[in-house]
Order: sequence, then C-alpha cells, then structure tokens
Amino acid sequence: MTDAARLPPAPDLSSIDALERGLASRGYLADRRLATAVFLALKLQRPLLLEGEPGVGKTELAKALSGLLGRQLLRLQCYDGLEQREALYEWNYAAQLLHLRASEAGVNAKDEGARDAEAEVYQPRYLIQRPLLQALQSPAPGAVLLIDEVDRADEPFEAFLLEYLGEYQVSIPELGTVRAAVPPVTLLTSNRTRDLNDAVKRRCLYHWLDYPERERELAIVRAQVPQAGEALSAQVADFVQRVRAQPFANAFQRAPGIAESVEWARALVALDTVVLDPEVVVDTAGILFKQRDDVAALNHQLATELLAPEAA
Repeated sequence: MTDAARLPPAPDLSSIDALERGLASRGYLADRRLATAVFLALKLQRPLLLEGEPGVGKTELAKALSGLLGRQLLRLQCYDGLEQREALYEWNYAAQLLHLRASEAGVNAKDEGARDAEAEVYQPRYLIQRPLLQALQSPAPGAVLLIDEVDRADEPFEAFLLEYLGEYQVSIPELGTVRAAVPPVTLLTSNRTRDLNDAVKRRCLYHWLDYPERERELAIVRAQVPQAGEALSAQVADFVQRVRAQPFANAFQRAPGIAESVEWARALVALDTVVLDPEVVVDTAGILFKQRDDVAALNHQLATELLAPEAA
C-alpha cells in the first residue's frame, strides 16, 4: 500500500462555507469572519494569530482543525522564561557522552578517528525534537502547531520565532537549516497580557476572537452539552450574555468565556438542574468565575436581577 493510500481523505476546503461546515462537524461553531481568517491562513499557508479574552475558543480552534485536517496537533505552551531549546530542540547529552566514551577507547585525542567520533555525536539521531522541530519534520499530511499564549513569553523568544513564522524553517548550528517538507498549519494565541512585537504580527494573518453573540453561544452550549434541556441551555446563554453586558459587567473583573458557559451547563446537568434559580446560580458561581471577588459579587440579589426578564 502506498503512502498516499494510507492518508485519510482530504476534507472539503474549497470554500469558506465548506470550512465552516467542516469545523461544525468537529463541534466548533465559527462565525463568518473567523472562518474567513482560517480559510485564508490555509490557502496562503500563513500563520494565524488569534487574540482575545481567555475562554473564547482560541485553543479549541486548533484542536478542531487538527481533527478536520487529519493532522497531528503539536502544542507549544509559552510562559515567562521559555527557552529556545524547550521550543526547538536539544541534544541528548547522555547518549552523546556514551558514544564518545565508546569511540575514544584506545584512540588518541589528536587522531583523526577521535575527531570523527566528535563529529558523529552531532547527528540527527542524538537530537531531541521539541514542538517547532517536530512540526517542521512531520511527514504528510503535516502537523497543526499551536503556539499557545505567546504573549506570556519574552521578547527575545518572539525574535527567535521570526524565522519559523516567515519561512517555515529554523537554523541549527550543528546541522544547518531545517525546512518544512509540509508547511505546518500554525496558530498563535494571545490573551493580550502584553503587546506583541510588530515583526511577529507582520508574519501572521490576524483575527480578534470576541465573545459570541447569543444565538451562536446557545448553539455551542447545545452542541457541547446535549444533555441540557432546551430551556436550561437558553437560560445559560442568556445569563452569561447579561453578565458580559452593561450594567452588570461593571460588577465583575473578568467576564466568563465560552469555556465557562459550557462547563457551567455540564455542572448544572450534573446537579439535575432543570431551570435556573438564584440559589443554584450562587452555589455554582465558582464555575463561571475564577476570581474570588467575582464569585463574591455574584450574590443572591445580583443573581435574581440577572435572571429577571427585564434584565434582557
């Protein structure tokens, strides 16, 4: 059997509508603007930078794309102090040392054999691949690389990413330039804890991922938590929409994202909740909010106001 015969059938990416349907089949309901950004990133083979509040579906998009495209998902989780070797590669020093010791037995350090042994330790078999290098060297159909929360890394790391983002290649001093055989589908996410360098942005397509409108959020809750009844799903979507809107938004430090809406619906189903009431809202506030002050702010009185019809 040929390699081509073993590959999964290619998904229909002939149009933005087809891409929307494909993502929906993977449980990800993208609006038109997001679907357009993803479609162009795939067609132009450009990285896509997604910015937005936590919990709006940036990471989930990478997971849905991985499944839709039949590509391995590789994730590089960024954090303060992230080093190049943790993102790209590092040498297997223990294996290299064992090789040198085995080769130097009875060989003078000045001999050509010793020099050859030292050169041999810088071979691909002694290279430990990290996500960036894995993405570049993934065989067909390639990989989906998620560079998650890139805003948490420092500026030198951003500069290090430029070669990869611009040319889908990296330079390894001992081996030379490694270019992608199949360009990875690359998504970068940012929660805007700080502004990214313009050089990074210029190498990417850009999309701001906002909170969804009520109908799309309701559709997401229904798709992700089918066990929730129609009335409960609608109440969840309405409640979260009101929390994010004025005048209630001023009462909280951070509004709940889609991830919290879905998790809340699952928790309510686990509690056999049929209809929301102030008591169950207060009791489950820690699922919607992750800040102590926000949980405290959602008291019985505010929950009653948020559930009242006139709050709409």
